[in-house]
Amino acid sequence: MSDSIIEVVERQLRAYNEKDAQAWAATYAEDAVQLSTEGVVLATGREAIQANIAARFLEPDLKATVLSREIYGNVVIDHEHIVRNFPEGKGSVEMLCIYTVEGPFITHGIFKVFNKKLELN
Repeated sequence: MSDSIIEVVERQLRAYNEKDAQAWAATYAEDAVQLSTEGVVLATGREAIQANIAARFLEPDLKATVLSREIYGNVVIDHEHIVRNFPEGKGSVEMLCIYTVEGPFITHGIFKVFNKKLELN
């Protein structure tokens, strides 16, 4: 079971780094929900999830790297380093991503962004 759980999350990560919004959203259930750790709903449903990520995928330097991963039953917790293009310049953030996987899909994603840093020129 844990191999299939990891595989779904890995497919999602690959699609993110390939900036393929359709493949990325396809890893989420039709009725999936994305939330912040503060409980703010970021997106509900695969269509909204795909629409939300489209603008992010326009960033030329976007890339996520998993720093650590823990698996607890059907929950995967990734600590990621993400290179971003912010309005004020290129930089990075760290992100805590908590995925609940049911069957072949992510049903819930909970996210915390922290440690924003801008590159110094």
